Amino acid sequence: MAQPDRVRDADRTRAEIIEVATREFADKGYAGARVDEIAAKMSSTKRMIYYYFGNKERLYIEVLEHAYAGIRAIEQQLDVEHLDPVDAMRQLAELTFDHHESHPDFIRLVSIENIHHAEHIARSTVLGGLANPALDVLTRILARGHESGAFRGDVDPLDIHMLISSFCVFRIANRHTWGAIFKRDMLDPAYRPQHRQMLGDVLLDYLAAR
Repeated sequence: MAQPDRVRDADRTRAEIIEVATREFADKGYAGARVDEIAAKMSSTKRMIYYYFGNKERLYIEVLEHAYAGIRAIEQQLDVEHLDPVDAMRQLAELTFDHHESHPDFIRLVSIENIHHAEHIARSTVLGGLANPALDVLTRILARGHESGAFRGDVDPLDIHMLISSFCVFRIANRHTWGAIFKRDMLDPAYRPQHRQMLGDVLLDYLAAR
């Protein structure tokens, strides 16, 4: 019985480190985050963090892997095969909209990693494979929509992924600059329903068979 308990304790400790490190990297960036601060915020030690992750860069990469795995797992739960393709596409867009709004740390981490030219993602052995499930879901919806006559056939799934992501990421990543310039908070709940509806409408209008 001792061995399973140790495994569970190790898993809990790793998960706690990832949770605290996610906030720290999202708030301060890769360069600004300090392992000492992460340890202090979880009443642990720098040595313990290095025991589980090896070094700061490896910890940061695992934070990125965990963040991306979250949205990929949600996408995989969409019932693509039994939904009408138009409904499935709208639900996928709304799912991304909801996830990004409720996970602002994910958006900040993506922005930070772009500042670093994705050098840490490039060193991950996991993140490359996480792209395939997202495109698989989109490809299957698009194929069924084309077969039904609802969608045009000359569509690149990666372009649709970009279209959905660009709207959802922009709301979060540019919230403060947009607010300072235009005096409107894009995350004001009053605008949420129309923005969520607008994303699906624009997407489906582009996909509609002509």
